[in-house]
Amino acid sequence: MAPNCAMPERLPAFQATQREFAAYIRDPQRNAPPADVKPERMRMYRELFYNNVSSFLENGFPVLHSLLDDATWEALVGDFFARHRCHTPLFTGIPEEFLDYLQNEREASPSDPPFMLELAHYEWVELALSIAEAEAPGPNIDLEADPLAQTLVLSPLAWPLAYQFPVQRISRGFQPPTPTQTPTCLVVYRDREDQVHFLETNPVTHRLLLILRDQGPIPAMDCLSLIASELGHTDPAPLLPHGAELLRDLLQRSVVGSV
Repeated sequence: MAPNCAMPERLPAFQATQREFAAYIRDPQRNAPPADVKPERMRMYRELFYNNVSSFLENGFPVLHSLLDDATWEALVGDFFARHRCHTPLFTGIPEEFLDYLQNEREASPSDPPFMLELAHYEWVELALSIAEAEAPGPNIDLEADPLAQTLVLSPLAWPLAYQFPVQRISRGFQPPTPTQTPTCLVVYRDREDQVHFLETNPVTHRLLLILRDQGPIPAMDCLSLIASELGHTDPAPLLPHGAELLRDLLQRSVVGSV
């Protein structure tokens, strides 16, 4: 008895046309257009889709775009457009899809800036926070008056970040060829007026924000005591005045709140 061989899937005609249409739109160099659609119309559709995606990427990654020559940028966008399978129907999700493509799909080129992935991530964070639906912590008189007596939380709109390159300073005139000796610590946050800011921090402040992110809500004294212990101080008292002022500053910036 002959083996039961599975027959190849036969799509309805309209679905086959849809797939041909999408394949051509993505990569006209490797895919023929549907036979029943005029070539000039397909070129128009291709330009419409491609230009929309390219425009979103230029707006989402303005610094990266400015650093690459036109041919390199077009090749990058074209490869993303042809290869990446987006998981969102929203145009606002395209920058995150592009970041995923850069991190997980694209083969790095020797001509890539060494900071390319970190810069792209930094630029994406700014966009992601600008459209996030969460709210920043409101003013808190008790926290400002006595921050050490409060239980702290990190704002859902404040992201502590650490990079090998000073991404916030990169521009056409400043393109570091190698990582810095110490990480660049930042917190990117959206304030109560829905404006996105970045603040360069030191490793101790960065650690405080990570504790709030990973262990909060947490009493302020417990948080500062943990940091003191990690720094090798058995008595956190000398750090408390500085810690209180730091917490007040972070409160005013909408980076932290209390519960």
